[in-house]
Amino acid sequence: MEIISCHTALSCCVVDSKGSLPPVVVGSVLSETYDPYVLDGLNGLSGTREAIPKVSIPGLPDGDNVATINSCFWEWKPNFNVHYETSGSENVNSPPVLFLPGFGVGSFHYKKQLNDLGRDYRVWALDFLGQGMSLPNEDPTLQSKDGNQYVLPGQNDVWGFGDESETWAEELVYSADLWRDQVHKFIEEVIKEPAYLVGNSLGGYMALYFAACNPQLVKGVTLLNATPVWGFLPNPLRSPRLSKLFLGLERFLSLPVKLSNKNKRASEIIARDSSPVWCCRWQKISDPTSIAKILEQVYTDHSTDVDDVFTRIVETTQHPAAAASFASIMFAPQAELSFKEALSRCQMNNTPICLAYGKDDPWVMPICGMQVKNQVPDAPYYEISPAGHCPHDEVPEVVNFLLRGWIRSLESGGSVVLPLLDDSQSLGYEVTKDLEFSRGGPNKLVRVQFHGSNYSLWSWLNSQFKPLFRRLLAQPSL
Repeated sequence: MEIISCHTALSCCVVDSKGSLPPVVVGSVLSETYDPYVLDGLNGLSGTREAIPKVSIPGLPDGDNVATINSCFWEWKPNFNVHYETSGSENVNSPPVLFLPGFGVGSFHYKKQLNDLGRDYRVWALDFLGQGMSLPNEDPTLQSKDGNQYVLPGQNDVWGFGDESETWAEELVYSADLWRDQVHKFIEEVIKEPAYLVGNSLGGYMALYFAACNPQLVKGVTLLNATPVWGFLPNPLRSPRLSKLFLGLERFLSLPVKLSNKNKRASEIIARDSSPVWCCRWQKISDPTSIAKILEQVYTDHSTDVDDVFTRIVETTQHPAAAASFASIMFAPQAELSFKEALSRCQMNNTPICLAYGKDDPWVMPICGMQVKNQVPDAPYYEISPAGHCPHDEVPEVVNFLLRGWIRSLESGGSVVLPLLDDSQSLGYEVTKDLEFSRGGPNKLVRVQFHGSNYSLWSWLNSQFKPLFRRLLAQPSL
């Protein structure tokens, strides 16, 4: 993965010899020098922004106005303890909203949504099995009981790499299909009624995939920079022959390492030799400096405070099952439906879809959101700038405003117009507005462009390149 250069201040943020985090993190994970839309005369607004209508929206709540977040555990199956956070339980007559996290994070990534939207709705944020705090409480293999566990420098024994599985973990592979089933049971047993799903990155893929398979449990889906692809190995149901070619790799590197009678000797050799190598690679992947650089890459506005997110990610990597869980996710089979297939099925089922994408995302670039909008032209598409891969955490004021407005519009049967629109006649057109909000200092502006049902690939390309051509023509001749 290409990592951009950074100004990260991490001089005191390291893991000590016992593998624990220091009690104090000095300095911010992200530099606070990037803030181009502050309305204080510094880095002033260009003339092109003055023609755009400006709308004031609420900032994030504080003090007594913040909705209380409760941390809970739910036992899905024996030894499958799922962590989730919830707020707004007193809003009994409001629709439920379920947030699904991206890869490598958990429910903590939606703290700003639970604190705010929990004042109006019943809100949940889920940790997928194998992520966040939904990691196993014991080793899913027998290796630690045989005294053959692997130990990393500065860490305890490493779970999940062994010759045989515990009974409860024999078929355990952290994959899209497992998470689909997890969300299914969570909605049925915890929420107990159809819910709105909101997902960022991997969570967006899962929200769409789940909705395609279980439309009766979904009121609508909001995609926040959803990844359009997930899984690297072929799905055994879709491509049984091709899947067999990768069966050994999946068995050896998934959690736990699985055996078959036919290749027991080979798997013993690979399990013995590959696990220490994988654990050493995991050390580099989970290094705090590497994590900080990735966060700097995906957040556009480096004044965003991500210290808590950074700390929670690093803490998760210290779990003894973290390395094997990461391996299981990376080498799990693809979902039964591709992103495009899931989108088509949701369209056939008339599942409402809303798109809210950070325009400056270096991973899920604008063309990805453009392709989704092109396939579902009736879905409202909000393009947010400046905002990167995680707009819900970088500009939560804007995302929360859009979510509230979209849900109200659906709950009203369309009598309440969508956010940014003045009337229902605007549904087919493009609308651009600057949203102004307060965040502990000078007000900020974030530009949001709404793409209506008349949206097309050509109109999007035209909107992207027209400003560039104007700037080129404005340049003085040499």
